[in-house]
Formats: sequence, C-alpha cells, structure tokens
Amino acid sequence: MADAAKDLASGTVGGAAQLIVGHPFDTIKVKLQSQPAPSPGQPPRYKGAIDAVKQTVASEGPKGLYKGMGAPLATVAAFNAVLFTVRGQMEGLLRSEPGVPLTISQQFVCGAGAGFAVSFLACPTELIKCRLQAQGAGAGVSTPGSVVAAVKYGGPMDVARHVLRSEGGARGLFKGLFPTLAREVPGNATMFAAYEAFKRFLAGGSDTSSLGQGSLIMAGGVAGASFWGFVYPTDVVKSVLQVDDYKNPKYKGSMDAFRKILKAEGVKGLYKGFGPAMARSVPANAACFLAYEMTRSSLG
Repeated sequence: MADAAKDLASGTVGGAAQLIVGHPFDTIKVKLQSQPAPSPGQPPRYKGAIDAVKQTVASEGPKGLYKGMGAPLATVAAFNAVLFTVRGQMEGLLRSEPGVPLTISQQFVCGAGAGFAVSFLACPTELIKCRLQAQGAGAGVSTPGSVVAAVKYGGPMDVARHVLRSEGGARGLFKGLFPTLAREVPGNATMFAAYEAFKRFLAGGSDTSSLGQGSLIMAGGVAGASFWGFVYPTDVVKSVLQVDDYKNPKYKGSMDAFRKILKAEGVKGLYKGFGPAMARSVPANAACFLAYEMTRSSLG
C-alpha cells in the first residue's frame, strides 16, 4: 500500500476516534461561544460549562450533546485524508533522504501546509455543525444582541439547503473562511510540531518507534492542548460569524467581530468556551493520534 493510502486510512480511523471522544465537549464550547450577550443586569443563559451541560441534557437529553455530529462524521474521512495525506506528502518533499527524521521546524511547516489545505473542507463542515449546535442555545429566541439565526434546522442537509438557497449559494457555506484559516494554519503547525517534539522528549532522541501507547496518548494530549492554547480567539470569531443572522447580521466581518467582542466583553469574551475546548482537546487528540499511529503501524 502506498504511503498516501496508508495516511488516508490511518487518518480516517484517527479522526473517527477524535470525533466520538470530543464531540460533546465541542457542543458545549459552541453553545458558550454563541450565546447572546446578556442585557445589563441580567445573567447569561449559561453560567459556565457545567451549567451548559445540565441545561442541554435537561432540555434535549444526552443526545443533545451529540447534536451536529452528522456533518463532521460524514466528512471525517475526507477531512483527515486531506490533513494527514498533505502532511505526509510535505514530509516527503522536505526529507533530505528516505528514513531521515524531519526537524521540529520542518514538522511545523508540514503542519501549516496541512492546515491550509484542510481549511477549505473545515469551513463549510463547521458552519453546518455550529448552526445545529447553537440553535439549542438561542434559535428562535428574540434576545438583544443575539447572533443566533432564528431558523430552526432539521439536520445537516437542511442547513446546507437553507444556506445554498437563502445565503448566497455556495459562497454562503464558506462564511468564516478567514478565521478558519487563521485557526487551522498556525494551529496544526503548532500541534504537529508539539506532537513530534514531545515524542522525542519521551524517547530521549529522534527515534520514537519504541514508544508505547501510554506515551503516544500523552504526546497526543499535549499536541491537542497546544493547538487550542495558541489559536482559540480565532475560533470564537469563526463561531460567531458562522451563526450570525444572514438577513440582520451583527458583524460585518472577522475584524468587526473581534472588535465588538473585545469592546462588549473584554478579553474574556475571546475565550468563551475555552474550558470545554481544552477539556476536549486532550482526550480527543490523544485518541486521534493513538488510533492513527496504531493503524499506520499495522499497515506497515
């Protein structure tokens, strides 16, 4: 089997593991990010991550934590095929000769390239996911400053049809592309570099082939945390843009969203949902990298 095909298969398995472990955390993150700013003197809809979990389960049941999973699940193969295959191909281009480990800076470049490529798939997928996740937080609710559209969606395909029909066609599915690029390029560059660096730290050198599953889980967790720790504010901007009402938008673009969030809520507004994101990133990415490495190893 060719290396690209191995990366495709391994990335698909890794992505599925990441999604199953991490989606409930992601749902809470988006609910916290997209909840409308409270009126003066009024408490926010959700007091925090735990309160968001309680309200979601109370109103929608446990399945509410997996709302919007259909879109990323349907595209997980393609998403991880692009991410890991582009990274693998860039490794081949940068490697001086077969079998020679890349430097950490070269791994950073490979991750950046993979992040750029995957952004064009991530943007429409996450727009659909965010619309479905956020509607439980405020769809159809008339609230001052609300950024959640009043449309009630029946599922991923319903979101896609609505956007294509009523929000500018295919261009509407790429709303939030700039902050998606601003998240995926530096985020994946940092993540893959951190993953390799931590593996080498644990192995005591560049040969990491002898590392066990526990070490791979640790390295994957560190990698996931490094992704979000570096780019989280861009994810907040992306989320509020993607759930903004098309007919009565609150934000004119990425920079306008950034300025308005900063003005209304301060720096903490750019880190809404940070706790669930970090809580998700460690186990989800640990599962992803472990599944990837084990599948890749089994394929030779």
